Amino acid sequence: MYQKRTYRKSVTATDLVKFVVREFETDLLVLADRNLETETIASVHNVRQALTDYLTRHKAFAESFEPVMVLSDAPPVAAAMARAGYAAGVGPMAAVAGAIAETVARDLADYSTEIVVENGGDIFIISHKPRTVAVQAGKSPLSDKIGLRLPAVPNGLAVCTSSGTVGHSTSFGRADAAVVLAHDGALADAAATATGNRVKNAADIESAMQFAMSVPRVSGVVVVIGDKMGALGDIELTGL
Repeated sequence: MYQKRTYRKSVTATDLVKFVVREFETDLLVLADRNLETETIASVHNVRQALTDYLTRHKAFAESFEPVMVLSDAPPVAAAMARAGYAAGVGPMAAVAGAIAETVARDLADYSTEIVVENGGDIFIISHKPRTVAVQAGKSPLSDKIGLRLPAVPNGLAVCTSSGTVGHSTSFGRADAAVVLAHDGALADAAATATGNRVKNAADIESAMQFAMSVPRVSGVVVVIGDKMGALGDIELTGL
């Protein structure tokens, strides 16, 4: 049922405890000051239950590739996804992984000062020290050769990746990786999807990045296709 996420073997943070929590389609890698599996399981269950209940009442929300308004009684996670969809011009489900990653990370912040939640390539980080996130780009020769050096982000930062060549998520582009940074997990996820959709070849890198930076509250973007890449915004690249 779950994809083999072999890249997780290379995730290292000697100051943090690493563990995995799964519930149906949700498959999280979590790093925290201590093992918080019990708390993570509760958080994942709560957010998934709220979203699943909502999707049974609002079919268009689950199926549309275009922005969709929420019902008046939508749970916070659905409202965040809808806002992100409108900002990036995509359907709300394009934001689901990032929205769940942020929700869980903020729940766990009550128990740990350092939190990293990775949800299928979409990451939300709460950290009081600098961290480096590797750019995973499938079969690109640049994959895992480049990292994003992040400053301390005690208020949280999302690093979300969309790919047209890796994973099961829908993409209408061919980018090996479209990585977007924002302080909103749903927004970063939706913007990464919309950016990746615009990349069919290396000539599209610049225009796709310009689009990403036009989305309100996006702070940085990296696009990789084959052996070509570009970066724009508040991005510090480092070798790995």
